[in-house]
Amino acid sequence: MGVIMLTGPVGAGKTTVARELVSIASTPTCYLEGDTFWSLFAKPDAGPRPGRFRLIMRSMTAVAVPLARAGYEVVLDFSFPLDFLDTARKILKEIPLDLVILKPGLPVCQRRAAERTEGRIADYTRYRDFYAMFEGKPQNEVCDDTADAR
Repeated sequence: MGVIMLTGPVGAGKTTVARELVSIASTPTCYLEGDTFWSLFAKPDAGPRPGRFRLIMRSMTAVAVPLARAGYEVVLDFSFPLDFLDTARKILKEIPLDLVILKPGLPVCQRRAAERTEGRIADYTRYRDFYAMFEGKPQNEVCDDTADAR
């Protein structure tokens, strides 16, 4: 099978879309949600957050390899920066990779992040630069401010 990498800024709707994809999938599917990987760090202060962020991305992608080779479609849900794409392709080797960037407008992401029941982000200020990291691959972008993430 292959890997679908859902990425985008915080509040883009990645988890909602991923869960919808899984619910309508007609093939065996595995879902790896990046936020759950943060809990693997029993003592998170052992290293800098950017290093852990990269480690999570590599780990998620590596976990997808045996699953995809076993015949599963694997949905990866995380804010993978676009500069990680080459690394992901090296990890996956021959396994097909589909990149989907969910990128509604900044105000939509801010509102969604503030309205979350879990992991609520009231002040989106520190995520504005992060939002800009998802520029440059329009052929992979879904940019729709009016659509519900479902």
